[in-house]
Amino acid sequence: MKKISELMDYRPSIKVVDATLRDGGLVNEFYFPEDFAKALYETNVKAGVDYMEFGYRASKEIFDVNKFGPCKFSDDDYIRSIVGDNDTDLKIAIMADVGRCDYKNDIVERANSPVDLVRVACYLHQIPTAIEMIEDAHKKGYETSCNIMALSTVQENDVKAALEIIAKSPVDVIYIVDSYGSIYPEAMARVCDVFGEIASKYNKKLGIHAHDNQKLAFANTIECCGDGVDYLDATYLSMGRGAGNCAMELLLGFLKNPKYNVLPVIKFIENHMIPLKESGVVWGYDLQYLMTGLFNQHPRTAISFTKDKRKDYTTFYTETMTMD
Repeated sequence: MKKISELMDYRPSIKVVDATLRDGGLVNEFYFPEDFAKALYETNVKAGVDYMEFGYRASKEIFDVNKFGPCKFSDDDYIRSIVGDNDTDLKIAIMADVGRCDYKNDIVERANSPVDLVRVACYLHQIPTAIEMIEDAHKKGYETSCNIMALSTVQENDVKAALEIIAKSPVDVIYIVDSYGSIYPEAMARVCDVFGEIASKYNKKLGIHAHDNQKLAFANTIECCGDGVDYLDATYLSMGRGAGNCAMELLLGFLKNPKYNVLPVIKFIENHMIPLKESGVVWGYDLQYLMTGLFNQHPRTAISFTKDKRKDYTTFYTETMTMD
């Protein structure tokens, strides 16, 4: 059992990462209202958030720029249009998906970019390419993380083998990612043990990115926090793919670091997030996402269910239950 001090004490090593534009952008093709990103940036600065993820650095050879908003590509020029010289303590992050990013050309030297952190996202079988991307970003001067997706679908021994490989790279942070929102807190504690053993061996930091299919994103995030995980992902009003993520307003309210301020977060939600929902953008917990979480499945079928405005939840349950 955790010591109460591990959950209640102020820990200066904790870093809060806002993923609203990136994970949230998955539900609206990255089309946010005008000035949304600027207001979010200013809110993060006021709230004391440590990192703001602007989106993916997706390849324009693979994805049509006319079909997505700017945070699908998060060009350096776009980021500068929001943050200027970013003369603040807030650091800027982007995500580079293995196989979907022309990292050699689209990620320039850190000295010429407003970006501080490159988050490399991969599945277990993509680890060799992820290592190449991490090494490339490190040589260019960036902080790096490796976000290992869909952990709930792979064997522990395979995870350990992958972690050994990743931890020997120059990566700064290794992320636990509950992609399907299917991991319960007691199982998450075991995951933290596995990751923590190897991270401490190679002096790496750990992060957590949780999804809310079973309304456990916040619970799993603070579970990891209590087990020494320092980088904590969250989004405003839980905005993210499908059921969404750990809510920023919950996380900052929980943390005891006096640098964090919840009031700007509440103001931003009132002025921007609630109107965004009222405009018809759909995300958040619902029965269809619960079902994919229960059966440890990718939420793509639940996302289709939502887009099709289906209401036959019982039928969807039986479909999901029998799906390979």
